[in-house]
Amino acid sequence: MDTMTMDTLKKTFLADHADWCVSLYMPTHRAGRETEQDPIRFKNLLREVEEGLLAKGLRSPEVREMLRAPQRLLQEAPFWQQQSDGLAVFFTTGQCDAFRLPISFDELVVIANRFHVKPLLPYFTSDGHFYILALSQNGIRLLEGTRDTVDEVDLAGVPGSLAEAFEPEPSGKQLQFHTGTPSGTGMRAAMFHGHDLSNDFKDRMSRWFRMIDHELRDLLAGGQSPLVLAGVDYLFPLYREASSYPHLLDEGIAGNPEGLKPAELHSQAWNLVEPIFQRTREEAAARYRHLAGTGHTTTDLQEAVLAAHHGRVEVLFVAVGVQVWGHFDPATNRIEVHHRYEPGDEDLLDLAAIRCLLTGGMVYAVAPAEVPDGNWVAAVYRY
Repeated sequence: MDTMTMDTLKKTFLADHADWCVSLYMPTHRAGRETEQDPIRFKNLLREVEEGLLAKGLRSPEVREMLRAPQRLLQEAPFWQQQSDGLAVFFTTGQCDAFRLPISFDELVVIANRFHVKPLLPYFTSDGHFYILALSQNGIRLLEGTRDTVDEVDLAGVPGSLAEAFEPEPSGKQLQFHTGTPSGTGMRAAMFHGHDLSNDFKDRMSRWFRMIDHELRDLLAGGQSPLVLAGVDYLFPLYREASSYPHLLDEGIAGNPEGLKPAELHSQAWNLVEPIFQRTREEAAARYRHLAGTGHTTTDLQEAVLAAHHGRVEVLFVAVGVQVWGHFDPATNRIEVHHRYEPGDEDLLDLAAIRCLLTGGMVYAVAPAEVPDGNWVAAVYRY
């Protein structure tokens, strides 16, 4: 699985390009015979891209050059054997980026002057996307989850255990413990022997946790997804003191996580985060309904785009699976909406959502039926 950060989104995918930009989304499979169909589906989508680029007036040699990098993915067998739930590929002349992500995308090809990123919004909003950090002296694991999926994230930049981070403690000073299972909890709790946590041990753990936090600071930069800790109880306050991530949950998964499979950690973490996701979305919808008709909300797409561009949108509901083509000129604040794609157009729903995220607003990318008032967009203003 690959990781995409908000910084990557800002720096790489939101800028306008001189050449056409291709955004390709498709569902993929983790195992089974269906994995053999994934590269075939990708090849068919590349044919659709080729036809689309030719229809936009590119010459055949230019199209072949643009397709060279994504077509190389078809030759990489390990790439297709290590898929997640969805594949997003972005390419233009001289650039190709592929991301295997825990989101089951619908098939979609968009060719425009910038990359189309709206299907990625659930990955960046705190509406079903979360992380689990499993901690123990002997190792750490960062897991990335959605409602139905979980994947392990590579943490190559940080020592994988306390022993790797520091020299071993002098003989006889190491903390000894074993695990037991309290009745009725289903969680494993640490039971300590010998002596209390020494100041030296706590200092070493705190320094290691700061190393981990430094790595996560870059990896999770700009994100809004909850982070759930999994570990023995005594580690929780040490990590929370070291952490700078603003969305670390107060409640964690208590017990030694070393013997727990990703699916087991996912199940316990989802029980903690699901109520948060549901509550925040319900509160956002209730806030919209409370303010509707007061001048502090809008379901007009042009008004929403303009307000989002100027940082006025606090909460935005936007429909996924729908494109509304048009053009926004930030120099004049002029917006044109077109019935069908015209050269130079972009998806205005996509634009409103991205501008809202970049200015610190909360975005809920939902099915069209879940947008308040039955529209494709609904916004709550900050002022």
